[in-house]
Amino acid sequence: MAQHVRDIMTAAPVTVGPHTSVAEVARVMRDRDLGAVLVTDGDRLRGLVTDRDLVVRSVAQGVDTEETTVAGACSEDLVTVAPDDALDHAVRLMRRHAVRRVPVVEGGHAVGVVTLGDAAMERDPESALSDISVARPQA
Repeated sequence: MAQHVRDIMTAAPVTVGPHTSVAEVARVMRDRDLGAVLVTDGDRLRGLVTDRDLVVRSVAQGVDTEETTVAGACSEDLVTVAPDDALDHAVRLMRRHAVRRVPVVEGGHAVGVVTLGDAAMERDPESALSDISVARPQA
């Protein structure tokens, strides 16, 4: 059983710059089959944006998604963990802050993302959440 975040995190996360259009971020998510990407400004982690964020904070507001940047749609008040943090610590943070994804930061740089689904697959591979987390979306 994994004991540290590094053991289950998705390494080399997909990142976009804060000036990337909402439409472009949506295309990246579609093409890479992702539910979230990190927003970075140079090497600095600036935020995390989910597919739901794009819908609620941009599309539902009626903005021009080709002209509106992801900076306004991303969550900027992030909870982060380090790769060597205990997996239990990451799970407790997710519970406390009611988040499903946590950026993994080392030396000030984003090096991965750990998700509730990752933790479920590690902790209880037979759970419904684990089954959903490994299932591929159907077209």
